[in-house]
Amino acid sequence: MSTLLTLVRHGETDWNRERRIQGSTDIPLNDVGVAQATVAAHALADAGYAAVYASDLSRALQTAAIIADAASLAAPAAEPALAERAFGEAEGLTHHEIVERFPDDVVPGRESRESVVRRSLPVLERIAAGHVGESVLVVTHGAVISSIVRHLTGGARPAEGEVIGNLSLSHLRHDGEALALAEFNLPATPTQAEAFAVPADSTSVSAPSSADAEPAQV
Repeated sequence: MSTLLTLVRHGETDWNRERRIQGSTDIPLNDVGVAQATVAAHALADAGYAAVYASDLSRALQTAAIIADAASLAAPAAEPALAERAFGEAEGLTHHEIVERFPDDVVPGRESRESVVRRSLPVLERIAAGHVGESVLVVTHGAVISSIVRHLTGGARPAEGEVIGNLSLSHLRHDGEALALAEFNLPATPTQAEAFAVPADSTSVSAPSSADAEPAQV
């Protein structure tokens, strides 16, 4: 009996809008982010999810609480190990500022993707084990989702230029043995679809060229 885990990226924050790296910095949703979460919550309310979990950062917890309320579910359980990848001295900077300040791409305090997987994957496995045969929503962050997906697909996804949008959905299935990617980076609502489109020639699986910093999605 398989279990569905739906990974959801949090709604927009002011730093998202300014394209600043958030990482472990706790930035709340802005008005657009609250509206995004509300629209997505109504779209997901009748999808049959049994529970909602979230990173303990406010932007994820706020998003999760809005979704849980719309679905008449218990308040989301906060999981610190699902917090965003730490970007050290790059936090608060734009992509351009990162390239200028760290031209050799060595950012003090930046967490590796491998570290993100080591701390977050066991939590997802535990959640799946606690909800066998059910569907569960997990609200987390762009770099967490991309790190997990890279791990599960051997680097095949995300493709170059593929942005994990606010309130996007990525479905993982657990068959009792291991997690596997079922669907990736789906819009929560039809109006989001255009923003998530991948260019037709995006076949490379390399990371963004500079900063390993994923500025559009953290």
